Amino acid sequence: MKVVVYAICKNEEAHIKRWYESMKEADEIYVLDTGSSDNSVNLLKSLGVNVKEKKYEVFNFDVARNDALEMVPENVNICVSTDLDEVFTKGWRRELERIWKSDTDRVKYNLNFSFNSENEGVMSYYISKIHTRKNYKWVNSIHEVLVFTLDRTENVIESDKININHYPDREKNRDFYLDLLIKEVENNPSDERNLHYLGREYMYKREFNKSIDTLIKHYNIATWNEEKASSCRYISYCYVNMKRPLEAEMWIKKSIEIMPEVREGYVLLGMLYYEEKRYLESIEEMLKASSIKDKSTTYINEEYAWNENIYDVLSLDYFYINDIDKAIENVKKAMEINPENERIKNNYEIMKSAKNGWIWHFLRKFLRKISRKVRIKKDFSRFLSNKYIRGDKT
Repeated sequence: MKVVVYAICKNEEAHIKRWYESMKEADEIYVLDTGSSDNSVNLLKSLGVNVKEKKYEVFNFDVARNDALEMVPENVNICVSTDLDEVFTKGWRRELERIWKSDTDRVKYNLNFSFNSENEGVMSYYISKIHTRKNYKWVNSIHEVLVFTLDRTENVIESDKININHYPDREKNRDFYLDLLIKEVENNPSDERNLHYLGREYMYKREFNKSIDTLIKHYNIATWNEEKASSCRYISYCYVNMKRPLEAEMWIKKSIEIMPEVREGYVLLGMLYYEEKRYLESIEEMLKASSIKDKSTTYINEEYAWNENIYDVLSLDYFYINDIDKAIENVKKAMEINPENERIKNNYEIMKSAKNGWIWHFLRKFLRKISRKVRIKKDFSRFLSNKYIRGDKT
């Protein structure tokens, strides 16, 4: 069985050695360089990578990836498409050979792109960029997807033992994403995927009205419920930043109606209620979220829904309704998940002291100052500034 990795590259010198070390389990590696001005090409060649250089007058991700795929010999059994800021966990080739069958077309596996203090993935989703050499092509100039070209049911197998970690370069310029997305939507205004990504890109640019208008268009035509619910949550982010909490609440509730089986909507609603001092309602939403134990295998699992956030908010909700025992119980859970968070550790010490009772009133005021000041705005702002949600990953 011959396994080959292929990728596109532009100015990835800083990532190449780390990437190569994880990819060298493959029999061969092919890279299409699209115009690097650093030492990427020479470094790749020195490692034995097959490199082709090609500059584009107008760059489209799907065209470049298809050109990279064309570099792969036709007698190859399995093609693995990666980016140079990604790293497979060791043993991926062995697991791939174990699960691959003669009729397999593609493999679905896990991508992590946000990590806790123990380097465990807390923001993840399943991708499927391992495929047969023939019968596939990339489409869409941005947020490109790999499409099966035969007129039959595609045979996709899944593995939870193949994991790839994404370590993005946060300094990379993504300004051209917006222009590409605008062009895609102009050419095909009914393409729901590109409408979703265009609305998200406007949100990242803090053009909230444009984001809302675009995401509502997506909401009205969307057929994939998980992405439709995601658009609702992005709309709510915009309204939070516009200081319009009623609209934010409405759109979060819409996301829950569409996808009641995922955590994200409940967590956001619980955060919103916490900020509005609606502590009992916040507790109700956070408990609903915590009761959901399984991550999605078809869409992004957001970090805020799977890190310490639920128990952090619950500890404060309980504190402010004078249930100190449950406050301490939940702040301990938050510390177990994120033991390095100084604010949470300080909250724990204050909550323990509060059990003594004699400084209760003082402590409540003090904790209010140090605990989660305008937490929901901080969290939403972090989403807006995040560059690790790379569109070509979803």
